[in-house]
Amino acid sequence: MQKNKPDYYNDLDKVNQKIWEMLSSGLKNRDAPFHIPVFICGNKEKFDGRIVVLRGIDEKEKKLWFHSDIRSNKIKNLKINPEATLLFYDKNEKIQLRISGICKINYQNSFTETSWKKTAHMSRQCYLGDKAPGLDFPTPTSGLTQDVDDLKYSKEESEIGYKNFCVIETYIKSIEWLYLAAKGHRRAYFNLNKKQLEKKWLIP
Repeated sequence: MQKNKPDYYNDLDKVNQKIWEMLSSGLKNRDAPFHIPVFICGNKEKFDGRIVVLRGIDEKEKKLWFHSDIRSNKIKNLKINPEATLLFYDKNEKIQLRISGICKINYQNSFTETSWKKTAHMSRQCYLGDKAPGLDFPTPTSGLTQDVDDLKYSKEESEIGYKNFCVIETYIKSIEWLYLAAKGHRRAYFNLNKKQLEKKWLIP
């Protein structure tokens, strides 16, 4: 636990500022804890979570996004229920975020075109499988050919993966922030679903 109280300890405006600073750090630094949040979604009967890689944030439009395979189960769930939550935790900072929002699936549009062009050669490997993620298979497999597994493909050859690529934007409705402190925890709630930011303290 941190011994000294940070400047945001009793200041909601500074808490909000800290949230976006940590999201920005998570975007820019692949070693930052906020780089890989847990994304939780589901239909009316079943919810589950998985690790995703933070690929973009926009504080002005109050949204963030990540990449996915259009054939994955979470896409099917989001088409039924677009509401989802992203869970972030930084062990060193002792800060947890629960970001809830409405998801938009971008597929073969200008947004995905721009994102795909920025996707590195190695990262494109995820979209070069012939079969959809999650399907049954009789033997252990990566779902990729040996050449793709060994990264023996050119940037041009990887373009075929674009047909499986999509970008999921989460338009943030609310953020719940929790700070674990030896001298007393702090918990706050931010409603971004209004013209003016609503902020309040909660009992931890």
